[in-house]
Amino acid sequence: MNKHLKTILLVLFSGILILSCGRRENKKAISEAEISGYYQEQYRPQFHFSPEANWMNDPNGLVYFDGEYHLFYQYYPDSTVWGPMHWGHAVSHDLIRWQHLPVALYPDSSGYIFSGSAVVDETNTSGFGSAEKPPLVAIFTYHNPDLEKSGSIKFQNQGIAFSLDKGRTWTKYPGNPVLKNPGIRDFRDPKMFWNEKTKKWNLIMAVYDRIHIYSSLNIKEWTFESEFGMGIGAHGGVWECPDLFPLKVEGEEVTKWVMLVSINPGGPNNGSATQYFTGEFDGHKFIPDDTNVKWIDWGRDNYAGVTWSNIPGSDGRRIFIGWMSNWKYASVVPTTIWRSATTIPRELLLEKENGRYFIASEPVREFANLRTKSDTVYIKKQKFTGEKEITTPGIALMQSELIFDFNLSDPDVDSIGIILGNNVNERIVIGYTAVRKEFYIDRSAAGNSGFSKEFAGISTAPYSAGTSIKMHLLVDASSVELFVDDGKLVMTNLIFPTEKFTKLKLFSKSGYLTLNKAEFHGIEKIWP
Repeated sequence: MNKHLKTILLVLFSGILILSCGRRENKKAISEAEISGYYQEQYRPQFHFSPEANWMNDPNGLVYFDGEYHLFYQYYPDSTVWGPMHWGHAVSHDLIRWQHLPVALYPDSSGYIFSGSAVVDETNTSGFGSAEKPPLVAIFTYHNPDLEKSGSIKFQNQGIAFSLDKGRTWTKYPGNPVLKNPGIRDFRDPKMFWNEKTKKWNLIMAVYDRIHIYSSLNIKEWTFESEFGMGIGAHGGVWECPDLFPLKVEGEEVTKWVMLVSINPGGPNNGSATQYFTGEFDGHKFIPDDTNVKWIDWGRDNYAGVTWSNIPGSDGRRIFIGWMSNWKYASVVPTTIWRSATTIPRELLLEKENGRYFIASEPVREFANLRTKSDTVYIKKQKFTGEKEITTPGIALMQSELIFDFNLSDPDVDSIGIILGNNVNERIVIGYTAVRKEFYIDRSAAGNSGFSKEFAGISTAPYSAGTSIKMHLLVDASSVELFVDDGKLVMTNLIFPTEKFTKLKLFSKSGYLTLNKAEFHGIEKIWP
């Protein structure tokens, strides 16, 4: 089908559904500009994954198999607001360019298909395939709305499904559920992985405000092993979407286990966020190194992130992707035929500093292949105070990668940063204040924010910079991702300027700032 016609039909179909259900929050008519081309609507990400139409949230079932990275995700194909959950599906050969596939898992009489994970059952422990043709096996939460309405607290149970054709079609196990609710209201989001040391499958699950760990020999029958999290970590909201994996410490012959736990609300800047712990895991119990609260991303808009299973040992990376939104306003952001996107896939690195372990994250190396060969600008060393405008010939700022290397040796410098702006005086400020030792992203004047009183404002993150600092920005149509000093600090925030940002300024308050160097890259769109 012609892409232009396809987009128009999607817009019309989505609009009819929303109006017929009486759920449309944004009553503004869809303009001709918004249907001018496939993936060309206002605010549509150009190099981040987003569904063709309708609602998405958590990434699910991340697994690598036979040359393909699978991305499943929470999806409601009938509206741009949350509804009965399905698993949407896309695949990629490089983690950057994605091919949409049909919905993988549909709700049934047992309930909606909530979050979960997928693995390659390489030795066919489940019996769903064979040694020559190992199955892909998904485990997910069945959420039964009828049981919930009846007053029962046992409305979430775990089911499995398998595929023998590279994830294109799925068969649900007739013996579902494989893990029944023990009498806990929030009992969900199973992340399954093979434990080479114990020769068993492990399963980590979110159970209200803590974690339960299970083991299995065949994926069909599970044994409770232990509980983690009571009184440990952040508890401002329910725990969700956990992950658990080993990661080698950079520069050392030491491997630690990392546990990710998303929490909503209770994040460091209001609303949704993902905390993590490092420690030891023996297949039965997780023992943390410390109980300090640590966040994988200090921005407002990175939630429910998990990592890919079955990445080949020859690659060896631990690759993460998150849902780029926040439950405080996710259902009312001012997009039209679709809602939500994912972060850029990131490689997680475990580093040690001053005796403590922390996670650094950077865009996967494949992202560099999107840099447009003709659109690159290099800036030489210069020193300034106040505001300094930087020209970026040929670079569309709203589809760009911006890399800065600053010298902070002047002790009089109060704060430094970057301003992206447009012709209607909208702007986003990404800065560091040496006085308070923190980074901040100020989107209070960055454009459209009237859709939610929770959206505008300033996000902050504690950080002690040295005499130099690197700031790496990925700017897409409606988002900014900041990576500081090779990913030691990360902040992800959505933005909705009414006009595209076309101006770039640097600033230094109360002292002289030296820009050692900078490079700017135009970024190709990933959609045809």
